[in-house]
Amino acid sequence: MIDYALSLAKSQKSDESQGQAMLVLEQCLSSQSSENQDVVTHNSKGMVLLAMSSLLSARGSYNDAMEKLQNIQDLINSHLDVRVAAMEALVGLNLEMGNDDTSSVLADKCLELLGKVELKNSDEGSEVASARAKAIKGLAELVQGNLESAEPFFQGFLDNKGCIGNAALSYGEFLHATRNFSLAKDFYQKVIQEVANKKDFTDVRALAACNMASEEVLLAATCALGQLEVHMGNFGNAEETLTSALNRAEQLFGSRHPKVGVVLTCLALMFQHKSKQEHSSSLLIQEGLYRRAIELLKAPPLDLEVNRTMRSGMDIIALARGGYAETLCIQENRKGEGEKMKRWAEAAWRNRSLSLSEALKISDSSNRMPVVDARICRAL
Repeated sequence: MIDYALSLAKSQKSDESQGQAMLVLEQCLSSQSSENQDVVTHNSKGMVLLAMSSLLSARGSYNDAMEKLQNIQDLINSHLDVRVAAMEALVGLNLEMGNDDTSSVLADKCLELLGKVELKNSDEGSEVASARAKAIKGLAELVQGNLESAEPFFQGFLDNKGCIGNAALSYGEFLHATRNFSLAKDFYQKVIQEVANKKDFTDVRALAACNMASEEVLLAATCALGQLEVHMGNFGNAEETLTSALNRAEQLFGSRHPKVGVVLTCLALMFQHKSKQEHSSSLLIQEGLYRRAIELLKAPPLDLEVNRTMRSGMDIIALARGGYAETLCIQENRKGEGEKMKRWAEAAWRNRSLSLSEALKISDSSNRMPVVDARICRAL
């Protein structure tokens, strides 16, 4: 019934189909006995709440989605994987909203879940839950630019059987950010291969919700792989991979969704880097991509002063406007417009370990590389 409800919502991508899907899930939840406190009942309730949170977040109702996810923690007899999936999604939504301190606290609570459960080394399911809990904490550190703090949470992931899905993607992004390109590529490709044929509610170990759901992981891994190809100078592969990510984003969310804007930003940056390296000109292509990306990202007007309340999506908006500003500044008749946009983008940029100018260029001397995570719409 859960898979039916989710497929119903995705089939038409309309308010009506989403409403029908939510009704199906509410019926699933109400059919569960409130008196039964056994593992099966709690697992069933937890999976329905995960699905409901995914539907709510898909239509932008993040607070309602987070409420469903928090309710799962009350299902104390549910499987560890169910509760870890809920905490992982809570962290993911807060990261996307720019609530970094809250995300860090929630990631710590996710790790605490592991301490409350006796983990057996032979239990592959527990290995997966452990890897996911550590990886989401590592991701929370990466977002804040704390590479050294993130590293311990990824220790042992190279040979860890539990390192799949979100955990493998976050580890790949850590490797990418620290310039271990070859190994990062292996992990991105592993994620794409593993996730492509999986459904979130057919295997308890693969349970995921909201921006951590398998379809979002697949999109983000494809987008990250495309960025990696750019950083390796393989522009043909990069364009093909990022175009694939763009098509996937449009299929998942529709052509006017902000996450389409995230991928368009990565594509624009690819053409910009290619133009610099090959001494070619693609200004019209770059400008078209940046303008479209900025529109879809719902960027605030340039005349509106940047303030601390602007959180959601600001990483990518700053990146897109910063890249667009560069294309304008090299045109003499538009330099003033470009300088204004550059100042706005620099004020909006919040990464504490990487300046906007560093994020916009590929430097062999830098010990880290910028990576856009399409799951959470953030620049790592």
